[in-house]
Amino acid sequence: MQLIFPNVFYESYKSIWSICHAALVACVLSVLRLPPWNSAQNIPCFYYKYSRTTARAKNKRAEKNKMALVMHSQRLFLIIISSCFVALSSSASLPVKAVNLGGWLVTEGWMTPWLFDNIPNRQMLDGTQVQLKSLKLNTYISAESGGDSVIVADRTSASGWETFKLWRVDETTFNLRVFQGQFVRVSTQSSRLVAKATNPSASEKFVIIRNSNNPSHVRIRAPNGLFVQAKTTNTVTADYSQEGTSWGNNDPSVFEVTFVGGQLTGEFQLTNGYGSGAASVLTNHWSTYITEDDFRSMANDKLTAVRIPVGWWIASDQNPPKPFVGGSLQYLDNAFDWAERYNLGVIVDLHAPPGGSQNGNDHSGTRDGTKDWGTDESIDRTVGVIDFLASRYRQRSGLLAIELINEPWAPDVSLDKLTKYYRAGHQAVRKYTPNAYVILSNRLGHADRTELLQFAKDLDKSVIDVHYYNLYSDMFSSMTAQQNVDYVKNDRSKELSSIMVADGPSVFVGEWTGEFGHSGGASQKDYQTFAQAQLEVFGRATFGWAYWSWKNNDAHNHWSLKWMIDKGYISL
Repeated sequence: MQLIFPNVFYESYKSIWSICHAALVACVLSVLRLPPWNSAQNIPCFYYKYSRTTARAKNKRAEKNKMALVMHSQRLFLIIISSCFVALSSSASLPVKAVNLGGWLVTEGWMTPWLFDNIPNRQMLDGTQVQLKSLKLNTYISAESGGDSVIVADRTSASGWETFKLWRVDETTFNLRVFQGQFVRVSTQSSRLVAKATNPSASEKFVIIRNSNNPSHVRIRAPNGLFVQAKTTNTVTADYSQEGTSWGNNDPSVFEVTFVGGQLTGEFQLTNGYGSGAASVLTNHWSTYITEDDFRSMANDKLTAVRIPVGWWIASDQNPPKPFVGGSLQYLDNAFDWAERYNLGVIVDLHAPPGGSQNGNDHSGTRDGTKDWGTDESIDRTVGVIDFLASRYRQRSGLLAIELINEPWAPDVSLDKLTKYYRAGHQAVRKYTPNAYVILSNRLGHADRTELLQFAKDLDKSVIDVHYYNLYSDMFSSMTAQQNVDYVKNDRSKELSSIMVADGPSVFVGEWTGEFGHSGGASQKDYQTFAQAQLEVFGRATFGWAYWSWKNNDAHNHWSLKWMIDKGYISL
């Protein structure tokens, strides 16, 4: 057994040693059925008994036995008091009142858009979706059948098959990924474009040149140095040699580009966009966005814990694979220091796992939004990250919980794959600490919030995490403010009760916010009432709740708990 003595307890331990040791000696004596004290000699009776035995028998072995008994009592006391310290240092009072530190150690561009301002060619980041229409033919190019085929230009309208995802190599050079996931290249047998490659290489690098007078018109130079052209609706080749162009509609190498869908603005887009300049941008952000003053304010505002999203690259912080940059681990260490200083528990939340994205969102560290996490390899790699985190922070008194993954998406992440990972992740945490809670995030996109209940019963100190937002659905945008409040008090309350079962795992509302969808303008009173309703309902969660987030930009004030408290919208 490894005993842990937090510094905060050391002086107290020394000052109470003599009192507690005397009490423990009395307990030992009662077990041995000896009187506690010899008043004549003013010593404990068992000392007196051993002294007489030693003197009478003149036996040194008896003296050793006496000392052994004293030492055993001391050791027993150490074990008992140390166990108490371990318990105190590894758990916070439940239920917690917590806040997420979103947008700090994992980039979310909607929260911190200024971080992206100076990226060259900002409009064309990794994962950007584009559709390309030949000006001469007035048709869109696509991979026949969506992929693993030749590229054609026979579509009069554009949808999924006609959409390409950009993988950024540098400011002007890109790989083009088609609907089914293959990458475009020039055929080795001809000059035709084909989508056959499963992994991009030098053969799949295309330079996109934009018209300075009309950036929506582009030319695409292939790896062979020639330009792509749409010769006919069935033939798209890379054999147009003319360097100059009038950018006219009759030039077969000119295409009109349309950007579709929301642009991803996550860690991958930021770091790959800045390249060698990413480290300085992020280091400045980490050191200023969240500081010790924030932790002090959280404690003063009666919060008891923080949930800190991290990315998988933190486990290889000294030399993470490109384009990710190191340095965030030091700030997670700082967060533990600050949390312990102000008596806040820390929930380390793996927001972005290795080996693919669990939900396609930019906060998952994805390159292009493909939901591809869940292979055996990705699960093994993710368990490795959890192992790293549990090992590093096992002796930190602030460690409250480790969340194994954030918001896996159904059905792309199957329940079988998820529970396989959760079991292995739980075991990885338990290798290092018996006290930290292990949080299991429910799958988004799945109606049954109770699907993990039976599974989680077999895992000690497990917690089910549910996220509640009155957003992202037309249902909420058509509601009045009062209908949103009623939905929380009725529907949310009923659903939360269905998860909190006897002898089941603890339940955590790991994300909620003060913003909500509504059909008309909402007043400050409306926001106050909505927030209070959530505090009342989510306050019943056995593990507690965590607001998203502590800070946000001025365009999303209601997402900032600090702003909501400072402005009187929320009182804890």
